[in-house]
Amino acid sequence: MKKITKAVIPAAGLGTRMLPAAAGVPKEIMPIVDKPSIQYLVEEAVEAGITDILIITNRGKEAIENYFDYSVEYENKLASSGKLQLLENQRSVANLANIYFIRQKEPKGLGHAVLRARSFVGDEPFMVLYGDDVIDAPVSTTRKMVDVYNEYGMSVVGVQEVTDEQIVKYCSLKVEKCSDRIYKVSDMIEKPPIEKKYSNLSILGRALLTPDIFDILENVQPGAGNEIQLTDAMAVQAKSGKVMAYEYEGIRHDMGSKLGFLMANVMMGVKNDEVGEEFRRFLKVFSKTI
Repeated sequence: MKKITKAVIPAAGLGTRMLPAAAGVPKEIMPIVDKPSIQYLVEEAVEAGITDILIITNRGKEAIENYFDYSVEYENKLASSGKLQLLENQRSVANLANIYFIRQKEPKGLGHAVLRARSFVGDEPFMVLYGDDVIDAPVSTTRKMVDVYNEYGMSVVGVQEVTDEQIVKYCSLKVEKCSDRIYKVSDMIEKPPIEKKYSNLSILGRALLTPDIFDILENVQPGAGNEIQLTDAMAVQAKSGKVMAYEYEGIRHDMGSKLGFLMANVMMGVKNDEVGEEFRRFLKVFSKTI
């Protein structure tokens, strides 16, 4: 069984839910406290042993590429000011992994974006970390999914249970429980009407895929929103008995929405080593005024 060393982060979405800010700043660069949300995804992948990461962007998202490069201006300023720890931290961002970039030239959906990674992935299994989804978990969700892959040798989707109100916006999985937090998936449907849902388990932000997904994506027809849906391609795998689901622990933050952005900054801000204690005191005082 091949070791998983590659990951793909689709980050080509326009971020319309984050307008007007997203018109000038890629939503993946918007911070949780002091760190861009996309860095949390890269760090999660690296923690799982991944060494090569492809980030899929589009026009206007050069800031993501610049962020993972060296910054001569900042480095010179920090060095001349004697702020060597900050300098080391700044350079470490560019050295997290081998990071590559490619553009999705047309907005044709998540499945189309992942298909752009075919030459990068080759014939290896690979991880997909959805660009909007930051997971605050005690152990890397990617690492846990790699463990499931190593046990079962097939694609693995990261899932959580959602409400009926949410399931119609995401996807619904038909599953059979195998063990604690692990399920065998036999079918899935994207954005189902409530009467057609299979369960309230939905894929949220993570998928570990075997390379046969590319042949399926080449032939899958446009689905919900007239886009090439990754869910539709994974459903083909599932119907062939080739997909497992892992119900991951932790809190998923939807960084593509204003509410998710605010909640992430509050929930992770109170745990921040630098400002967490003072921020908690502020929240206690502020909560009495609302």
